Amino acid sequence: MSRLQENAAKMTNYRWAICAMLFFATTVNYLDRQVLSLTWDEFIKPEFHWDESHYGTITSVFSIVYAICMLFAGRFIDWMGTKKGYLWSIGVWSAGACLHAVCGIITESYVGLHSAAELMSATGDVAVIIATISMYCFLAARCVLALGEAGNFPAAIKVTAEYFPKKDRAYATSIFNAGASIGALIAPLSIPVLAKIWGWEMSFIIIGALGFVWMGFWVFMYSAPSKNKFVNKAELEYIEQDKDQDVTPVEELKEARKMSFLECFSYKQTWAFAFGKFMTDGVWWFFLFWTPSYLNTQFGIKTSEGLGMALIFTLYAITMLSIYGGKLPTIFINKTGMNPYAARMKAMLIFAFFPLLVLLAQPLGTISPWFPVIMIGIGGAAHQSWSANIFSTIGDMFPKSAIATITGIGGMAGGVGSMILQKCAGDLFVYADEVQMEFMGFIGKPAGYFIIFCICAVAYLIGWIVMKTLVPKYKPIEL
Repeated sequence: MSRLQENAAKMTNYRWAICAMLFFATTVNYLDRQVLSLTWDEFIKPEFHWDESHYGTITSVFSIVYAICMLFAGRFIDWMGTKKGYLWSIGVWSAGACLHAVCGIITESYVGLHSAAELMSATGDVAVIIATISMYCFLAARCVLALGEAGNFPAAIKVTAEYFPKKDRAYATSIFNAGASIGALIAPLSIPVLAKIWGWEMSFIIIGALGFVWMGFWVFMYSAPSKNKFVNKAELEYIEQDKDQDVTPVEELKEARKMSFLECFSYKQTWAFAFGKFMTDGVWWFFLFWTPSYLNTQFGIKTSEGLGMALIFTLYAITMLSIYGGKLPTIFINKTGMNPYAARMKAMLIFAFFPLLVLLAQPLGTISPWFPVIMIGIGGAAHQSWSANIFSTIGDMFPKSAIATITGIGGMAGGVGSMILQKCAGDLFVYADEVQMEFMGFIGKPAGYFIIFCICAVAYLIGWIVMKTLVPKYKPIEL
């Protein structure tokens, strides 16, 4: 470390420029996801005669396709290489985002109508056909979006492992992962306005085009640290400090062997990461996909209105607190000298308690819509802090050659968990409204939301307990 300290004054910091690129990619990623959630209830739903079940089906199919693609996306990134793999990923998802804009044209052509007004005024069997055909069109576009978006986190986590030493990875991950919050923060201020002025179709096209802009920068900015002309010797030594301290020449030869896909499933570390993702990813996606509809259903607040924009903006502004979540393990490491895995698990346990505040969202919502937004925002911040650390546990325990693959496996587990939650939520809301279901003093859809909030609140503690049971102590994989 003394050599690193001596060179600190002349060390370049290009790794943070790469981290910024990961941040912007994740921001675009979540902007593309948010377009549908911010337009369906106010603009798309009346045009295509949807209900919560249609929307729940679309979000759940997106989740399962994303999950399946995540399983192979990591392998694809490992095989293709970080630079080309990331370009393919963002290119495909940006094309998928733009494809949503043609769903209305296809539906009009199929049913023989010629405008959104005619679609909206349809009744009876024609309305049912419109709802069904439009849903399948959106499903196709969401599948393309999911295929591309599945590569974002495997690629980003792999880049982080390439450009940062272990002690800084959780912090770097929390920074680029904050792009999810920034994307969600920008979305309510831009997407409803775009949809209101130019139509919901243009909102998909404009937001989708941002990914193609990012690709242009990535082509010129990224190369491996050892080959990057913007990374000097001092920074390269800092990046590779774990290699200098921990890895012997024999171990380097071992790490050169790539872990087979099936071999990944033989380790408890893989299952611990996958279960943690399975229990918690769906919570964040539920907040992302359903909060705009929740505000409209429960309080009659539309996202295109000033109050709706302010509420969604506040929610995701609170989640920005998560940027400090990745710093907490570093503090534990520096103060106590504990290993990175133990520090991350300690931090994750702390973050697992904060989502319990979501239990208060419905009761406090009877006072003001600001209270559930604040509670959900705190839960979202806890999720992003948890997410930054759970991703970093991969780099702690697995060789670099397997990081993207393990990330993909965990992403698939998270997608499956999300699919189950989104589909059950959509069907539950329709059922609760039809039978006027009662739960804890709430009736109808509010009762359904309360049930889902309860599930979201305890998911992190359950996930942490199982992870700790499977991998109680730091145990890196040796090939």
